[in-house]
Amino acid sequence: MSILPKGKLISVGGAEDKGTDLEQGLIQRNRLNFFELGILKRIVDEIGGKEKRIEVITTASSIPDEVGENYMSAFGKIGCTNVGIIDIKKREDIFNTEFILRIKNADGIMFSGGDQLRLTSIFGGSEIYNILHDRYYNEEGFVIAGTSAGAMAMSNTMIYQGKSELAHLKGEVKITTGLAFIGNVIIDSHFDKRGRFNRLAQAIASNPQCTGIGLGEDTGVIVTNGNNLEVVGSGAVVIVDGKEICYNNISEVSMGEPIAIDNLRVNILVRGNQYLLKERKFISTSVLVDTE
Repeated sequence: MSILPKGKLISVGGAEDKGTDLEQGLIQRNRLNFFELGILKRIVDEIGGKEKRIEVITTASSIPDEVGENYMSAFGKIGCTNVGIIDIKKREDIFNTEFILRIKNADGIMFSGGDQLRLTSIFGGSEIYNILHDRYYNEEGFVIAGTSAGAMAMSNTMIYQGKSELAHLKGEVKITTGLAFIGNVIIDSHFDKRGRFNRLAQAIASNPQCTGIGLGEDTGVIVTNGNNLEVVGSGAVVIVDGKEICYNNISEVSMGEPIAIDNLRVNILVRGNQYLLKERKFISTSVLVDTE
């Protein structure tokens, strides 16, 4: 395995309360609600164009058939018809030889939203998991994309539970191991819409070596070389950096008590801005233009 991945990760923050509300049937199901077609088209472009094979994995969703149909319709609207839905519902499905072959032959894959813990518990340690890691690290142009839960599961350290209104209290944010396509980051989705700053801040306070990536709705990041992050979409991405934290009481207070953090560094990025994860450096659009 190479040190730097040759493939790309695309993480999308979700939109129109996709994931929670769609899972509960609270919004119209005949619409594409997880992100705007502009981001979807960018994903197709990064995979290599409309003719490339895309496999959509709906495992995270509790209504995978409906989510799969929405993806097929959305890709079709931009002329992308070489799309398949891999319907892995339970751990036993991960051993299906047809699914394994399709993952091997895809030009890019996309994880839908839903419950990120379903992704890690079903895919973890499997042959498909190993194939995805190997292809991402060793194949130029291979793309792993995900929205909402599919984005949150991409990191090595993953938030799987935590109510926004309680996220300032120690122990209310639950963390486990993600799919580990990228290390030393923690990704959260629906960031502004659902008020998740405190949630990501607590996760970073517990893991200050990590960089927090808070994805707004209709907004995503494209990560190349495992380091270069570019923002796409109409909203904002919040970077939460804990490297320079001077004071943090999370190891001292009791469970359920409020936490305090000093010198937590925050960057807000919008479309065209970039961020270098290893260097922890913000690059504005104007700087990019000036250097061309």
